[in-house]
Amino acid sequence: MPATIGRAVTNAAARLGERLEAELLLAHALERDRAWLYAHAGDPIEAERWRACLELVRQRQCGRPVAYLLGQREFYGREFEVGDGVLIPRPETELLIDIALQLPLPEQARVVDVGTGSGCIALTLALERPGWQVMATDISAEALAIAHRNRKWLGADAVELLRGNLLEPLVNIHPDLVISNPPYVAEGDPHLARGDVRFEPQTALVAGSDGLDVIRELVQQSARALAAGGCLLIEHGHDQAGEVRHLLQAADFHAIASHRDLAGIERVTLGRRT
Repeated sequence: MPATIGRAVTNAAARLGERLEAELLLAHALERDRAWLYAHAGDPIEAERWRACLELVRQRQCGRPVAYLLGQREFYGREFEVGDGVLIPRPETELLIDIALQLPLPEQARVVDVGTGSGCIALTLALERPGWQVMATDISAEALAIAHRNRKWLGADAVELLRGNLLEPLVNIHPDLVISNPPYVAEGDPHLARGDVRFEPQTALVAGSDGLDVIRELVQQSARALAAGGCLLIEHGHDQAGEVRHLLQAADFHAIASHRDLAGIERVTLGRRT
């Protein structure tokens, strides 16, 4: 057993081959932050805390995502609780927020986040635009429980969380914006057997043989539900932009455009209802 905090970091880093992850896991086991580790590198480490760290390291060695081990992930500058029932928020999804905030929507726009998961999209929009009336849907009770806790933690109490498939929970509501990071991975995609996605809920990832089943239905529902001039903003796979544009065109959307993420990939597509 290492004698000090500093040696514990070195030990964990050697096991993981990754110092940053070692620092994050040890800080979590100690209920401190990374800066505290540096300030107290010479302090002794308690055996119980070291055992807790080793268990986290063991799970990480088995591939379990760091975000699940820590129980949180940052998104758009805020910390969100995450767990087995929701996708881990990803940096590329912040592009959805950037584009939504630039849209010429009414001051009290009605916005629906479809498949909200942790609530990171809906809650971020509500906090960035306090005048917007934000709702969020998800078919998973487990996901909505996490979204409820994030809503309370972030003080975004006005966000309405609804259980159901896509836009089906909405009754006589015609939103100005429907925004979604839906499932868009094809069944059997080899990426499903790699990295963090092995541990994430498959229902939040997989959408039919070509990955577009959920997007197809969302486009059709949005075409019926959106207010006149309302927008549909969808994140999709790296090679799906052309097909998503086609789906929007077929549903009589106009002003259709795809937007690239920081890696230059067409990641988000927007359409406006006539």
